[in-house]
Amino acid sequence: MNKKARILVVDDELSMRQILNLLLTRNGYEVEIAVSAEAALVKITLNEYDLILSDLNLPSLDGLALMRSLRASGSTWAVHVPVILITGYGTTASAVEAMKEGASDYILKPFDNEELLITLERTLRSSMLSKENLELRRELNQKYWFENLIGSSTAMTEVYSLISRVKDTRINCLIYGESGTGKELVAQSIHYSGMRRKGPFVAVNCGAIPENLIESELFGYRKGAFTGADRNKTGYFQAASGGTLFLDEIGDMPPQTQVKVLRALAEHKVSPLGGDGEVEVDIRVVAASNKALDIEVAAGRFREDLYYRLNVIKIDLPPLRDRKGDVPLLAAHFVREFSEEHRKRISSISPDVFQTLSSYSWPGNVRELRNVIEGAVALSDGEQITMDSLPRHLRPEEIVFEVGQGASTLGLLPDNGVRLDTMLLDMERTYLQQALDRTGGRKTEAARLLGMSFRSFRYRLAKYGMDDADPNP
Repeated sequence: MNKKARILVVDDELSMRQILNLLLTRNGYEVEIAVSAEAALVKITLNEYDLILSDLNLPSLDGLALMRSLRASGSTWAVHVPVILITGYGTTASAVEAMKEGASDYILKPFDNEELLITLERTLRSSMLSKENLELRRELNQKYWFENLIGSSTAMTEVYSLISRVKDTRINCLIYGESGTGKELVAQSIHYSGMRRKGPFVAVNCGAIPENLIESELFGYRKGAFTGADRNKTGYFQAASGGTLFLDEIGDMPPQTQVKVLRALAEHKVSPLGGDGEVEVDIRVVAASNKALDIEVAAGRFREDLYYRLNVIKIDLPPLRDRKGDVPLLAAHFVREFSEEHRKRISSISPDVFQTLSSYSWPGNVRELRNVIEGAVALSDGEQITMDSLPRHLRPEEIVFEVGQGASTLGLLPDNGVRLDTMLLDMERTYLQQALDRTGGRKTEAARLLGMSFRSFRYRLAKYGMDDADPNP
């Protein structure tokens, strides 16, 4: 299992170096030799090893000093590399001290070759399991970053950049985005990929808590504080101490609660209802809103001082209609996710489905796309997502176009009306693209499909920035 592991042998005695080199090489290990602790420290700046086997009694720096230097080196592998010390009977106390400081094991001279090999194998196996556990924890911490924030558009690249720059700070952030764009996923990414990832992540939807309960939920209460308070309750601020508090839809927070939140952010203390003292909290706040808070401030519905306290770093999440190039990436990811969840063997999406998904305006953003793909996976019997698996409103004859804040199928006027100019522009752009796709990019044939002259077709392509300047018709 651990054959071909790289072992650094450190010993000042030539005969011992030769014995260990021969024994370990014959048993499949890769061996390097250092004649002193100083020589070993030079080698570890150039190479990585799976285990270090060192004599405890070395001239100048001894084996214990070598181990301490490794642990203080700052190198990730050197801090965790297992160290086994070889010692004589008269220095077992020093070996025990080394074990207390992090040595993996020690071996007494004269040693039995088989016993040495068993000790090496056991130590390497344990080290490998520890590395696997560290990797699993790292993958868990990075889950939201790598699996859910998907997209290669310029807008999403800017979001990634901001996350990477704020994740290891305590700076408050404010995330703007329409419903379904993934504001909570961004907050999770900031938390789980940053320095506060070992602490709790507590998410609170400010718009979902009744106004008469929000303060007790945020700050907690003491037994007897009000009728029905039959026990102490820890509030969200205190529960998030040491980690991140995500205040979603903070624009819906009542004005009187905004005052107390501002004080908690300024002083890092909260006062539970019915309590006679304050509780210190160590939190980083990430807030989110689908409302423009600067407009809410101007209208007197949101406190200006709280707005500036939260809006230290602003992250704008684009709607999916503004990053349609990311739709195929997201769709493919969701197909993999739900195929595994529903135990399906779906491996691809048909080209016409990709085209349909890319043409739709997605008023519900990424959340809507995710739901559509989950339904398509559940309905699919084959190995490919086809048009038959899509909801009826997404099929070409019933394409939905963006109309202001809502959506409309052709021929159906919503109760709140439409923005006709916007809808017609979207319709024209969609049909231009579909005509090009259907004719393989041949503009003359695409123009004929749309009943217009080639010149008129080229003019419309240029209007929408769709003209590739290719003179070929």
